[in-house]
Amino acid sequence: MPEIPEGPIYHRHIAHYHGDTVRFLFVAAAVIMLVAETTGASLPLPIFGIVTLAVILVIAAGIANPAQEWIHFINAILAIYGAVTFGLYAIQQYQTTHSFFSQTYLFAEALALVFLIAVYYTTKTVRGVLLRPHLT
Repeated sequence: MPEIPEGPIYHRHIAHYHGDTVRFLFVAAAVIMLVAETTGASLPLPIFGIVTLAVILVIAAGIANPAQEWIHFINAILAIYGAVTFGLYAIQQYQTTHSFFSQTYLFAEALALVFLIAVYYTTKTVRGVLLRPHLT
């Protein structure tokens, strides 16, 4: 029977894989969305939509790994959706209130920025997936 090593498992570096960063950003976005709704900020989706999107983000984060390439395309779609949805809403909120200190604006802007960073890292990961045969 083979011996199972003790201690932490170290992942082999895979070129252009940024799934761990995207995982963190998606979980952070889910937490920010739930905190925003709980504290009374008005986000661009109904409460059910916010909670559902938060759960989908956490599931997508949990599935992300270098072996399942399809999830990176899903993550890119989720990141783009979040960046566009919350980015447009943040702009709309600022134009309505003309205040950087509106609770709704601050949460929407934070989410837009988190998703925008996620777009960057998912794009790099998708690029790596598409170029993988040439990078190994």
